[in-house]
Amino acid sequence: MSFKQLTIWSLLILLSAGILRFSNLNSLPIFADEAIYVRWSQVMRAEPSLRFLPLSDGKQPFFMWVTIPFFKIISDPLIAGRVLSALAGLGMVLGVGLATYLLFSSVRQALIASVLAATIPYLVFFNRMALVDSLLALFLLWSFIFSYLSFKHSRLDLAMIAGFFLGFAWLTKSPAIFAFVLLPLNFLFIPKVTSKTLISCIIYLTSTFIIALGMYNILRLGSQFHMIAQRNLDYVLPLSNVLRRPLDPLLPHLKDSLQFYFYLTTPLGLIFILWGVFAGRLSHLQNRIVLALWWLIPIVAQSAFAKAFTARYLLFTVPFAIILMSLAFEHIGRYTRGHFLTLASVGLIILPSLWIDSLFLYHPNQSPLPRIERSGYLEEWTAGFGLREVSQKLREYAISGPVLVGSEGYFGTPIDALQLYLNDVPNVRVIGIGIWIDHVDQKLVSALGDNQVFLVVNSTRFHGDPDKFKPHLKLLASYPKGIRPNGTQEYLLFFKVEKP
Repeated sequence: MSFKQLTIWSLLILLSAGILRFSNLNSLPIFADEAIYVRWSQVMRAEPSLRFLPLSDGKQPFFMWVTIPFFKIISDPLIAGRVLSALAGLGMVLGVGLATYLLFSSVRQALIASVLAATIPYLVFFNRMALVDSLLALFLLWSFIFSYLSFKHSRLDLAMIAGFFLGFAWLTKSPAIFAFVLLPLNFLFIPKVTSKTLISCIIYLTSTFIIALGMYNILRLGSQFHMIAQRNLDYVLPLSNVLRRPLDPLLPHLKDSLQFYFYLTTPLGLIFILWGVFAGRLSHLQNRIVLALWWLIPIVAQSAFAKAFTARYLLFTVPFAIILMSLAFEHIGRYTRGHFLTLASVGLIILPSLWIDSLFLYHPNQSPLPRIERSGYLEEWTAGFGLREVSQKLREYAISGPVLVGSEGYFGTPIDALQLYLNDVPNVRVIGIGIWIDHVDQKLVSALGDNQVFLVVNSTRFHGDPDKFKPHLKLLASYPKGIRPNGTQEYLLFFKVEKP
């Protein structure tokens, strides 16, 4: 393949990846964690002394820092955060292609891997969400690439670049710690093992880790740095629990992991990933072992120790799974002229992937998601259907005078979502009033004299007959969410509190 052909194919793949990630970014409703992260970014932008605000909840702030500049060029705050994740997705497509070429020296396989990374629903779905996981996956992938290059070419400067990427990953989210276990696998890539090369590679790896540790310790400038370790305990089981009950939650979470990959890489995609692990017998054995461990170790470890478990926690394993998948296609193609079977097999993944991706873009309620993911993103209180529309109506009301909005809860959706959408409207205040709404909160009642007062609540948190509330509640709008398997459906309710 000529350089011109390679350039054209690469641009077409990036264009396809961009279309799938940037088109109709408002198709999915705002998710609770998105609302929190983007709202933090807004507060941090407005008040420089709060640049370490996420530490108060034990979260690293790098995603929020990087989101802030996007507010200057994108008026919609949610889109600003989602664009950042989409850009990270493009970086992953490039990284997957480069890593595949470096490991297997095949331009065709690198292009196949890039096409898969551009279209696989697992990446497309999360690259369209303002969540930290896409940025984490990007940095870990590129840390792997530069660490590999440092070992392969005996270059300290490349090891230092790997350290910067690992540092950025650790400033983004705690699972970057897996790299400290997985990057030493790069010793398998040493071209010729001697005492000199071993010492050199130990120096390279140590340099990578020192730089990453130095960057992470920037967070000590925040007064609540200790909250990261404290909050991590809320998500991770102690070792004693794992030793006492080694199969719980390991087996249930492994079953969930299988379901995540079954739905989000397509059923055949999961088969091809496993094929790639074993394809070729001794051919590229070291490469396949390293890729398989980057894929499996985080899955098994998080399955054993995680209290809560969702698909995005495994997102950073997907690029390595895709490289294994591309190896399976390359192996299949050796049995036909012109690699006809390779193209046919890739089509079996790409076509259903594009169908699922199109549902993400235009009909998210119809998209085949794992049960856990569908519940969180489309059906329950965490799914922010209607919040953009409610915010627009509140803007219109604010033209005629001050507005006070009582919101269910104190974080996530609806409250943080309403605050981020109405951040630029000075005469609108949004306050939390709890998660069990069976009367009109006194804070809302006392504000009726000087404000237009509204209530936004999810139907499962609203109890009682609004006509019997004192003061009276007038239902202005109701926004349906996804239908649950049992046929029930939650709604976002938008009320006006009327003066007695």
